[in-house]
Amino acid sequence: MSSEPRPPGEILLINKPYGWTSFQVVKKIKWITKAKRVGHAGTLDPLATGLLLVCTEGSTRRIEELQNQEKEYTGTITLGNTTPSYDLETEPNEFFPFDHITATQIREKTTLFTGLISQLPPIFSAIKVDGKRAYKLAREGVAAELKPREITIKSFEITGIDLPEIHFRVVCSKGTYIRSLAHDFALALGSGGHLSALCRTRIGQHRLENSVHPKELEEIRKPQTEK
Repeated sequence: MSSEPRPPGEILLINKPYGWTSFQVVKKIKWITKAKRVGHAGTLDPLATGLLLVCTEGSTRRIEELQNQEKEYTGTITLGNTTPSYDLETEPNEFFPFDHITATQIREKTTLFTGLISQLPPIFSAIKVDGKRAYKLAREGVAAELKPREITIKSFEITGIDLPEIHFRVVCSKGTYIRSLAHDFALALGSGGHLSALCRTRIGQHRLENSVHPKELEEIRKPQTEK
């Protein structure tokens, strides 16, 4: 039994807005393009912004390939308190001093998080535990037992220090949780902290500067008669 070949589709570079889930972006692109099959290559948390690759029709076959590519992020770690989600999705639960931390210490500690390292994902993550997403269990008050993963951080650069804020740039492998990096880095400094801002700037050779906002794409794709 044969089926019709899937249309070739396209790979769209989308600048995910703050507060949108990756699923909301996919739903919007599906409506704009009228494609039957749409998927994204690598989730971005709702509070993160930046590059999201959205594949349509036949290009959805490339999702796994794209997900495996190197990624680059810029962001901010705020010292002084931790949150259960490791970012601003949840309220602070513990508070820590940070006045003892120097710029030299901050830059030196990045070496501990460069190369092949073991990282424990945050309990507020999309990892499935017994068929249920870890973040759903966490919201129900159930602490899922997650296993450490080996990841590679090619570059961890401090781009600015204005305590309690530390600004950074990271180049890393698939599967890296920048929220966990922020949490673990603050602990290594003898404090506590959370990820307060994150932007994905690159996936493989695809760059944020070449992306479009979903609403901009909607305007571009409008039929001439509607403009």
